[in-house]
Amino acid sequence: MRNTRVRHPLVTAFLLAASAGIISSPSAANDTPPGETFDLGTWKLTLPMDADGNGKVDEIKVSDLQSYRHSDYFYLDDDSHMVFVTPNSAFTTPNSSNARTELRQMLRGTDTSIGTHDPKNNFALASHEKADEFAQIGGYLEATLRVEHVAERSKKPDRKSAYSVVIGQIHAGKDQALMEANEGFGHGNEPLKIFYKKLPDQDTGSVFWNYEKNLAKEDPKRTDVSYAVWGNDWSSNADPGKEGISLGETFSYKVEVKGDIMHLTFNSDGHPTRNFEINLADNVDANGKVDADDLSAGYAGDWMYFKAGSYNQCNTKASSNACEGTGVWETDKANGDYAKVVFSELKSGKIQ
Repeated sequence: MRNTRVRHPLVTAFLLAASAGIISSPSAANDTPPGETFDLGTWKLTLPMDADGNGKVDEIKVSDLQSYRHSDYFYLDDDSHMVFVTPNSAFTTPNSSNARTELRQMLRGTDTSIGTHDPKNNFALASHEKADEFAQIGGYLEATLRVEHVAERSKKPDRKSAYSVVIGQIHAGKDQALMEANEGFGHGNEPLKIFYKKLPDQDTGSVFWNYEKNLAKEDPKRTDVSYAVWGNDWSSNADPGKEGISLGETFSYKVEVKGDIMHLTFNSDGHPTRNFEINLADNVDANGKVDADDLSAGYAGDWMYFKAGSYNQCNTKASSNACEGTGVWETDKANGDYAKVVFSELKSGKIQ
């Protein structure tokens, strides 16, 4: 918990949303911006909307995030926990069909003289040939949270992504120069995505994490390798039963990238602690098996950053999981066509 920060001017999108009555006036206690309770000094926020009508998804930069809230998508609940809500049908970033209310790590903080893709705004593995130019080598992301809702209606319920939400990520940067160097890097893949998934007719859901093989988008071998934490991995829709995590049940994850090694720890009362380890600079999986289809150097040449929030994996595209949604928030909320994730703790930083 922290003292109230000095408030900065808000971005254009925020002003438009405020003038339209989307954002509540900060007069009551529950109108406190999340940035006054959580340390968001190295994060920007992506929202599932285009309030200023410029054809681009709205982003709230670091300086403005400290005094920002959205009454539908990003706010504190009565317990001062940080809430992320994402409809199935909403505005998306150019490279995804899935909407998100999600934080993106910005290690530069408010120093916008450093570019978003600049090494000083991102981290790298120790094996990166220019590792000393980055803001840090590796780092950690630690969260305690509960998933309160996932999408309930899909026309393709057997799709792996149906009824799921991503709650934490390590994302590698999409970098044309790296791709042109033809060393296998720069494709913008994800060495880590942490999921929660629950089918509508089941009492509990599964927590699992995926590692994406670091290959070009058009390469059919660029697939996710999935590891079950509690319940199933993403290939199974079997009922996880008592081994699963219920909606509203608190659990935590800790991601530590030390040198080249990613360590994962998952905890929840009443469930066994799960630990995983994988070298992100080679093509050996978390079970110790060489994956001949993956890039032999893994993500050693990429720049990376953490993400956390509600990255809803249910979208309305017929070619995907064909989840339901109208794009009208009050309708979609009433129909259960959204994801909601609540964080009681979120911390990130440099490993000493």
